[in-house]
Amino acid sequence: MSHLDRIVIVGGGAGGLELATRLGDRLGRRKRARVTLIDCARTHLWKPLLHEVAAGSLDLYENDLDYLAQARWHHFEFQLGRVDGLDRARRVVKIAPTYDEEEHEELIPRREISYDVLVIAVGSRTNDFGTLGARECAISLDTPDQAEHFHRRLVNACIRANAQTGPLRPEQLNVAIIGAGATGVELAAELHKTTRELVAYGFEKIDPERDIHMTIVEAGPRILPALPERVAQAAQDLLKSLHVEVLTGERVTEVRPASVVTASGRTIPVELTVWAAGIKAPDFLADLDGLETNRINQLIVHQTLQTTRDPAIFAMGDCACCPWPGHAPCVPARAQAAHQQASHLVHNLKRHHQGKSLKPYLYRDFGSLVSLGEYSTVGSLMGRLMGGAIFVEGLFARLMYISLYRMHLYALHGAAKVSFDLLGRLFTHRTEPRVKLH
Repeated sequence: MSHLDRIVIVGGGAGGLELATRLGDRLGRRKRARVTLIDCARTHLWKPLLHEVAAGSLDLYENDLDYLAQARWHHFEFQLGRVDGLDRARRVVKIAPTYDEEEHEELIPRREISYDVLVIAVGSRTNDFGTLGARECAISLDTPDQAEHFHRRLVNACIRANAQTGPLRPEQLNVAIIGAGATGVELAAELHKTTRELVAYGFEKIDPERDIHMTIVEAGPRILPALPERVAQAAQDLLKSLHVEVLTGERVTEVRPASVVTASGRTIPVELTVWAAGIKAPDFLADLDGLETNRINQLIVHQTLQTTRDPAIFAMGDCACCPWPGHAPCVPARAQAAHQQASHLVHNLKRHHQGKSLKPYLYRDFGSLVSLGEYSTVGSLMGRLMGGAIFVEGLFARLMYISLYRMHLYALHGAAKVSFDLLGRLFTHRTEPRVKLH
């Protein structure tokens, strides 16, 4: 291979940004490779935090990370743009024109970027399964902009309800969450807390216990289907104590502007609908110059994370279907998997640079945790010392949940910056509202 390999990473999510940062520190800083990260956004936010942005308990602009700054600090190059094509014969990725968000003027024309090694880490998107009205009337939480959009609509709904002279309409201040996976359950608990804090800031006509209703609609037989049943039951018991209505075995067939309709014929009046059921990889992967994909657009990869039809192209995270021998056809789409794969690829791409054989990636399941806001955290932890899975909840589980985000920050910034940032937030949060008010 050439002295200065061109490593291009598409997607700046948790895995892609960690990979770019570590490769920049190891190879870019020493001029052993040119590392380039491409993303259509200008900033990064850890995706598991999006439900907190939507609920208003986390300010996006205090917690996002500027890609350009990270690139300068860690010796890689950042390119703003959305990849919409690939030419494997010429080894180039094609990037669509980039436009100004407000003026809609072209900022960057269509262009191509050459690579020697390409890593695709574009994550996943919500899968609405083609449900009638879902795209037009429901909000997904795939991006910070969508989470911010939901929060603005929530605040505006409270302002409107507080200002009107007549009684509330049947759907007013009702929120439906479609899908009872981790995102849906965490959002419901977080909204229960933040809506009560929000109305305390001058919304005296709104009684949250009487006027604000939340409903989770799940097509399967129970909530949190990917987690152990004991974890799901603990979460459901807490949701019940918060008066969050949970409807299982109800498949949504239509989303309307003021209601949700299920297959059983039930009509649920709602003002805001969040779609959090199912995932799929971005649609452009389904026809990416012949690369093999599955039914939800994930790229099929070997255990080395190389795509099946091109050894120079790797895929990782939610957009990749990596074998998990003895367990499932694909490694589960979780943040811990993306983190593990980023760490594995750092070493494998270094071996690739040196002309050595690549090592297979083996997923290690450390369990799952679900945050129910300030009320509780529940989950299961797995490990060899435990001899299987153990159920955890309460303060210990909450600390473990927080540590997952701290591990992500540590991978991006190192211990010193994470420690100083944490100390600074402890002081600033004492002088700020506990919920975002706009």
